[in-house]
Amino acid sequence: MVNLEGILLIVSFLSFIRLPALDIARWDLECEFNNTDHRTELNGVERLIVRRGQPFTINLHLRSGVYQPGGSALDLTVETGPQPSDQYGTQASFGLTDQIDTSRWSAAITSPPGNMVSLSICSPPDAPIGRWRLTLGQGGRVDFVLLYNPWCTGDVVYMDSEEKLREYILAQDGIIYRGGWKYPIPTPWNYGQFEDGILNACLRILDMNPKCLRNPGKDASGRRNPIYVSRVLSAMVNCNDDKGVLLGRWTDDYDGGVSPLSWKGSVEILRNWDTNACQPVRFGQCWVFAAVACSVSRALGIPCRLVTNYNSAHDTNSDLVIERYVDENGQLVQKSRDMIWNYHCWVENWMTRPDLKPGFDGWQVMDPTPQEKSEGVYCCGPIPLKAIKEGELAYKYDAPFVFAEVNADVHTFMKRKDGTTKKIISSVHVGLKISTKSVGSDRREDITHLYKYPEGSDEEREAFTKANHQNKLLQQQDNAGLLIVIKVSADMRKGCDFDVFAVITNNTPNEKKCRLVFGSRAVSYNGILGENCGFKDLLNVQLAPGEEKRVALRMNYSKYAENLTEDNLIRLAALLLDYGTQEAYLAVRNVVLVNPEIKVRILGEPKENRKLAAEITLQNPLPVPLQNCCFTVEGSNLTGGQIRENNPAPTGNDAKVKIYFTPTHSGLRKLVVDFDSNKLCHVKGYRNVIIGK
Repeated sequence: MVNLEGILLIVSFLSFIRLPALDIARWDLECEFNNTDHRTELNGVERLIVRRGQPFTINLHLRSGVYQPGGSALDLTVETGPQPSDQYGTQASFGLTDQIDTSRWSAAITSPPGNMVSLSICSPPDAPIGRWRLTLGQGGRVDFVLLYNPWCTGDVVYMDSEEKLREYILAQDGIIYRGGWKYPIPTPWNYGQFEDGILNACLRILDMNPKCLRNPGKDASGRRNPIYVSRVLSAMVNCNDDKGVLLGRWTDDYDGGVSPLSWKGSVEILRNWDTNACQPVRFGQCWVFAAVACSVSRALGIPCRLVTNYNSAHDTNSDLVIERYVDENGQLVQKSRDMIWNYHCWVENWMTRPDLKPGFDGWQVMDPTPQEKSEGVYCCGPIPLKAIKEGELAYKYDAPFVFAEVNADVHTFMKRKDGTTKKIISSVHVGLKISTKSVGSDRREDITHLYKYPEGSDEEREAFTKANHQNKLLQQQDNAGLLIVIKVSADMRKGCDFDVFAVITNNTPNEKKCRLVFGSRAVSYNGILGENCGFKDLLNVQLAPGEEKRVALRMNYSKYAENLTEDNLIRLAALLLDYGTQEAYLAVRNVVLVNPEIKVRILGEPKENRKLAAEITLQNPLPVPLQNCCFTVEGSNLTGGQIRENNPAPTGNDAKVKIYFTPTHSGLRKLVVDFDSNKLCHVKGYRNVIIGK
């Protein structure tokens, strides 16, 4: 008969028997193997950089003894942050198990018995990201970096498309759309998230954020959550409240720094910030803030893409209405802080939203440009695109502001000389041609449908009802009377004279007598007006019933050349006053003067670690000579930083340079080029280069 008490006593006794610990002499982190397996090898293979929820391997070389399954023990401890804690999930202790458990910190031996042990270690898919310390037994300590893992199904940033992950995590360059909604201009950008020193700078951004400085233990724990980290990045990419990366400047005064248009990528910006005691880099504007945020998000493992919203509303009082005032010449009078930017850039980060009801996972807007405060800090987002589309303005974070950027109503008033105002008829729409780079190509992808339902649809009206957007719910009849629009000529280029046209149509059965004021002014991309570029005032415009009349305004290079801002934008405004009814009609259009094309010719066969040459040319389109000409190029894994070459450009002749560089990695790379001179500033170009092994 079995003695049950005896068995229990034996089991209890055995539980106190301590298995002998592995006597570790040294270890090999297998950085090249692990980093390649975790898709972090482009950061380098000198240190261990792995992704959460995925095992990595360390080889242990024993000083004495031989590992036997079930006959050896190894205690492991992992810690992150300055105040590691089991409670916060920033510390964990664990031993060897038979198999890896990917839901928690675990370790298992994967090699046969012997004096060299392959130790497989796995973190949970919700572990905080950042720098971790691993203690092996009594003495061995290993440092490693843990990142988000969008390849892991258990990670909240999981994305189920390898092609999209190549674009939104691994691609080190991209396209930013600037210009205008009628003519989007692709601008190349070098994100460079895997370049030397960039990951360290990104981790330092997290360490320097005020939440970390106030409560480092809680902040380290919060880094498990990409919602929290995205919000931190939104605040830290600008420096308005903290030791952030970039200082914004929206005037022509760039003393103490450089024009935002001079940047070609994020690498120089992040390195400057990191190596200069976290002093803000001068200067940035929206696309620069967004591009740096994209670089940091991708570096940390959050799928990210940069988005441009044309005719972007800046609603400062949350009433979903932009009020604009013009004088009797149709020129904008600045009376309100509400603005319509020619375009505005932000980023979208990919993640699930367990803090919201189901259905709001996926792309989330995150905007690092300092515009309005959110919870007392200059940051914005993340907010699901679906919340914007559905009018769910109570959802976190900052839904009303983003909703207004793409949906605000525009009311235009004419301010008369006697101080009175009159509402005028004007068709200005916001949230146009929302654009991002396509997956796997440089084509533009229109994603407006992800933010808005088709205009006039039942779904749109339902979304506006939820958002209490009463102005948009009011049925507005199309004007059946006078109609005025602005059209431009096809040969509109910087450096030449060209015509623009106010086209007036009389849709009434009566003859009309009107006054037409047709003017043009330089304008910056965020709506700040500059000097006059051309003006015409016709006091007696007569239109028969059904008649259409075109009125030309000549734009002379000699007039607009000195007034243009770096954005190459001219604002056209045509104000039509009906003498009979006293109604006023306004047409507004921003036109972009396109810079000349930069041509890049690769000389020779591109090979990894082989010197390569590129011939770069630009034809001077201006009727005046160019002076102080300079070409600058850079490209991730191509140039090893920036390369500059000077070259004069006589009128009508090409500026041409030959630049040499040595690619360090194979694959598709983008060579980004910037041309600068006294008359043509920051002309951008690029060439895709396929580097062979």
